[in-house]
This record gives sequence, C-alpha cells and structure tokens, in this order.
Amino acid sequence: MAQGTGSINSDYKDWEWSADAGERARLLQSPSVETVPKSRESQGNGLGATSALGAVFIVVNAALGAGLLNFPAAFSMAGGVASGIALQMCMLIFIIGGLVILAYCSQASNERTYQEVVWAVCGKVPGVLCEVAIAVYTFGTCIAFLIIIGDQEDKIIAALVTEPEEAGSSHWYTDRKFTISITAFLLILPLSIPKEIGFQKYASSLSVIGTWYVTAVIIIKYIWPDKELTPVEIPTSPSTWTAVFNAMPTICFGFQCHVSSVPVFNSMKQPEVKTWGAVVTAAMVIALFVYTGTGVCGFLTFGAGVEQDVLLSYPSNDIPVALARAFIILCVLTSYPILHFCGRAVLEGLWLRYTGVTVEEDVVRERRRRLLQTISWFLLTLLLALFIPDIGKVISVIGGLAACFIFVFPGLCLIQAKLSEIQETRAISWWAQVSYGVFMVTLGAFIFGQTTANAIFVDLTA
Repeated sequence: MAQGTGSINSDYKDWEWSADAGERARLLQSPSVETVPKSRESQGNGLGATSALGAVFIVVNAALGAGLLNFPAAFSMAGGVASGIALQMCMLIFIIGGLVILAYCSQASNERTYQEVVWAVCGKVPGVLCEVAIAVYTFGTCIAFLIIIGDQEDKIIAALVTEPEEAGSSHWYTDRKFTISITAFLLILPLSIPKEIGFQKYASSLSVIGTWYVTAVIIIKYIWPDKELTPVEIPTSPSTWTAVFNAMPTICFGFQCHVSSVPVFNSMKQPEVKTWGAVVTAAMVIALFVYTGTGVCGFLTFGAGVEQDVLLSYPSNDIPVALARAFIILCVLTSYPILHFCGRAVLEGLWLRYTGVTVEEDVVRERRRRLLQTISWFLLTLLLALFIPDIGKVISVIGGLAACFIFVFPGLCLIQAKLSEIQETRAISWWAQVSYGVFMVTLGAFIFGQTTANAIFVDLTA
C-alpha cells in the first residue's frame, strides 16, 4: 500500500484527551510485547526489539486460544469439511488484509494501539465505539473463559468421582456452580486485582503449549480412535445456504488478533508494512493449520453430534484428554486476568475522558475505583457464566464483535486514511483501496448484524 501525503483526521485532538494516550497505550499493549515510547520514536531511535520471527510467534499466540474448542462444531454448522475450509480460506484473505491496514494506519497516525489508531484516523465517534466494543468483547470473552472452566472441571470431577453419576451429582462440592465459583474466587480474582500484569508476561508460552497439545490430542484421537467413539452422522453439505454463516462467529473469534496486532507491529526492529505483511501471512497460515486440524479431526470424529466444546465429547476417563482439559483450565486461568486488564484499562480511559481528569491528578482515587471496577466485572461475568452454560451462545455474540475488529474498523481506517491524502488526481490504485475498504466495512457489518440477530432470536431465546 503506497502511503500518500496527507493529514489524518484531526478530530481526535478535539477533546484534548491525547495527554493520556501514552498511558492508555501502555495499559493496552500486549503483555508479552516490549515497546518503545513514542518520544524515542520522534528522536529517530524508535526501533523495537522484536524480530520478524518473534513477531510471527506473538501474532500466532494472540490468534490461538480457547476458541479452537468450538471449531469442530463450527465445521458441523458450516455443513462439513469442504464448506468449513472454504469459508476459512475466504475470510482469511480479509483477516490478513485487516492486519496490514492497521499497520499502514499506525504508521500514518503515529499511534501504537488499536483504539488509538481508530481515534486518530477515524475521529472521536468511531473511537468511542471502538473502545466500547473492546470493553464488551473482553467482558464476553471472560464469560466464555469461566464457562470453559466449568466444562472442563465437570469432566475432571466425573473422572475422579468413583460413585455412580446419579449419586455423585447430589454432592454439593461437585455442583458446577460451586466449582466455577470457588475456582474464580480463589484463583482468578486475586490475579485480576493488581494494577500491573507484568508478572503474567510468560503466561503466553503456557497458552501456546496447551493449545498445541489440545490440537495434537484431537488429531491423534481421530487417527487412532477409541472403539466406543462412533460418529452419529457426518454432514457433507450445509442444511441451508444460510447455515454456513452460523460458523462465522467462531472463525472471527478464533482469528481475532487485530486488537493486539498494532503494539506487536510497533515493537518490531523494522516496523515496515511490507515486512509486517509477510509476518501476519505466516502467522495466519500457522493458525489456519491449527484450527483446521482441530476442526476437521474433531468434526470427523464425532460428526453432527459434536459438542460446542469438543473436549466435552470425549469420555471423562480418557487420560490424554484429561490432561488437555487441565491445560485448558490453566490457560484460561491466566488469560482471564489479562483480558480483564485490557477491558478495565479501556473503561478507565473512558472515565478519565468523561471527567476530563488526567492520570496524574487521579492517582489518589485510582485504587478505590480499580477495586470497584474489578469486583463488579468479576461478579457480573461469574453470574452470567453460571446461568449461560453453553459456550456456543457466548461465542455467537462476541464473534460478531470480533468481526468489527477484523473488518469494520480496519475498513473505516483505510477509507479515511486514503481520503485524507492530498492528491491532484486519483489513481486506479487509490480507488481500488477505497473500494476494498468499503467492501470490508460492508462485510463486517453483515457478519455482525447476521450473527447478533441469530444470537438474539435463536441462541439466547432458545
């Protein structure tokens, strides 16, 4: 993408809240990324410490996660292996395009986080919508994480309890609501209260190991299946042409790494759009193989009867799968505080903007407000997780928001960035890029509208 001469939307400065931009950038950057302050950039020494290979690893880590548990069910909803892979491949083109657009706009605006790029390029209204969307998305993801904990603990407890299921279910300490609550209060809440999360910077490595192990177990179980595992039905085509769209939330939720991609780009030794394009292409291809391997093998193992969380389809007493469940629980326990931290930082930024108070002036009340935000966030997500036991219902909602981060906001940024260029004549490439941005916004709005409407009228009312 050629970078033309022009000025980015100055509405971002209208509210005069950019004094806290550096603080918000520090709060919302990826915990595993070390970036360089913008002041050093302005002096010409703003090279980061992350190599291209390291950036590939970080982007893969940002993309892979607990969302892979839902991919076999997504293949089932899409109508089989062929349609599921085709849908992924088509969406992957625009997913990579969105990542490249964000890097291009980050350079043009000299901003270092996703929401700051949207603010600077598109103005204050899209900026506020973006920050609200990030807060809602992280909130919903935290709910999904608690549901995952409950799913895996149910199976682990079922394997440990030697009594018949009817008798064991009467014990209060094996009740799902109790196990989720005690785990959340004892492990998640203490990790969510601190102001900083630097102590969790190595949790990403653990998440990667757990993700790859789960994928390996699912593939091996398909190649060498247990005798008692027999698929009920393996669809080869979607039931209706609209059924394919039901798989889109899972794909968007799984590949959504765009919010954390901007800090990763700015942390690179050579933050160039061309290099970044190669980085994200390699990262997305790796993620594609992992998700496809999990989705195809899990789907072919259980067919149309696969659970929304594929690990629930396996027997409770399967030792390799039990270890996979333990990995997933550990990954989620460390991921919830990070997601909560990002959501809390966005809410804090919105509060400071609304009140007009700077970070330095509000230090005294920050601790009290942080405790209130954390406890409120924690209790609300826990309460909703206890009464929404199906992870598919949550993903159907937040998957639509993921489409906004992947398609809508990058598309708006590209359109505004190109319109801001000062050119006497509009070349064909300029029109092509603007058209591409319009198409991305349209596609993202369609996915968001379709999945949200489906979630409200089908999933949540069922």
